[in-house]
Amino acid sequence: MNTVPVPDIHHLDPVMIAQLPSVPGVYIFRGETALPLYIGKSIDIRARVLSHIRGEEKSRMIAQARSVDYIETAGDIGAQLLESRLIKDQKPLYNIRLRRVKKLYSIRLAQKTTYLVPQIVSSQEVIVGRTDSLYGLFRSAGAVRSKLEELAETHHLCHGLLGLEKIAHRGCFRFQIKKCLGACVGQEDVKQHDHRLVAGLEELKIHIWPYEGPVELIEQRDSWVQRHRIDQWRYLGTWCSRDNQFMAASEQGFDLDTYKILVRPIMFNALQNKIEPITPD
Repeated sequence: MNTVPVPDIHHLDPVMIAQLPSVPGVYIFRGETALPLYIGKSIDIRARVLSHIRGEEKSRMIAQARSVDYIETAGDIGAQLLESRLIKDQKPLYNIRLRRVKKLYSIRLAQKTTYLVPQIVSSQEVIVGRTDSLYGLFRSAGAVRSKLEELAETHHLCHGLLGLEKIAHRGCFRFQIKKCLGACVGQEDVKQHDHRLVAGLEELKIHIWPYEGPVELIEQRDSWVQRHRIDQWRYLGTWCSRDNQFMAASEQGFDLDTYKILVRPIMFNALQNKIEPITPD
């Protein structure tokens, strides 16, 4: 373990800080009432806690903190999943990111006369893992509109054809300021506009669940093994070799943050984790 000088923080026990491990896991800053102020994750718990104490970004939270707890994990995926679950369950005062989202929105392309138009669909219509026609997962309809405006700017798309404004006989406003190539007034083939729209949305495409059933994503640190059970992007729980027990997730429905955590390691094996399909008994 690397030795890192501990700053003189009168309200935090320096011995407690010094004993934090340099391993993956979750850390929890608590105040005088022992309620969580802030929950975070890191591949090096001690280094991340020290960075908070020494930095200015979370100085207000640090001023109220009286203790720091931690929970080790076998790897980074386990730390991310645990952090997300704890924040949603305990709602720490200084955590805004990863709060539970009750409703999600996505983009679905529909054919309107001669061109494609993006439609905003709500979470009731989003069936993640069972469709390949949805693009992006957003926390609000406003966030979808902002993304479409961003795509229009980047790919020279028409606000009128995107449904962001009504098309006047002179074309959309962007055409009048020479930022639209004229699909709204017939100066550009709408098929070319469709092509740029689909290309722009491609990186947002929701990935279909690539397995027939649930899998276990395996992380190991020394002799410690954790097996995270996933199905249709839903986190079901983790089996731990230290106590030979499976701890089920408190909420097993689809969660946006869980999808973001898992999509790269599962679809692209970005962290070179072992993934094993679960065979029925």
